[in-house]
Amino acid sequence: MILTGPEIARAVAEGEIHIDDFDPTRLEPNSYGFRLAPQLLSYDREMLDSRHAPDCTGITMDAAGHVLEPGRFYLGSTMEVMGSPHYAATLYACRSVSTLGVWIQFSAPLGHSGALFPWTLEITVANPVRLYPGMCVGKLAFWAMQGEPLLYDGKYTGSTAAVASRLSEDLAVLPSTGGS
Repeated sequence: MILTGPEIARAVAEGEIHIDDFDPTRLEPNSYGFRLAPQLLSYDREMLDSRHAPDCTGITMDAAGHVLEPGRFYLGSTMEVMGSPHYAATLYACRSVSTLGVWIQFSAPLGHSGALFPWTLEITVANPVRLYPGMCVGKLAFWAMQGEPLLYDGKYTGSTAAVASRLSEDLAVLPSTGGS
């Protein structure tokens, strides 16, 4: 069952949901609006090898923002540290952002119970678009779970900003195929 805005506020007040820094004006009927942090990452190579950690370039946006270009993939993060040991969460773009042709999440919208960090955003754009640090770009919805919670303790635990893929850590145990 999805939590309503007032229920999210209650759960934050009671310590069941963590949102740092919580602003009640960003509560919505069934979600909480989050902001874009000033740091972005962009992969340095066009071809990535999943067996190797990708090289990235960091971009720090100032008040003038940064123009994101089509054909590039960016990683950003939420300004807020968000999560809960009591609820699962899902991340969505704001409609106003998505109708500019900005996608902030492709394939990893689920926040497991116990995951508590700034969320990494998977960003690409259809047209050149200037984004600004601190702008509201998405919503986090919280969901009641059925059964005993199993808390997240994965390879992204402890993240403090956008995190590049760590798939190479999983693939390091696979036998090499000898290909390139």
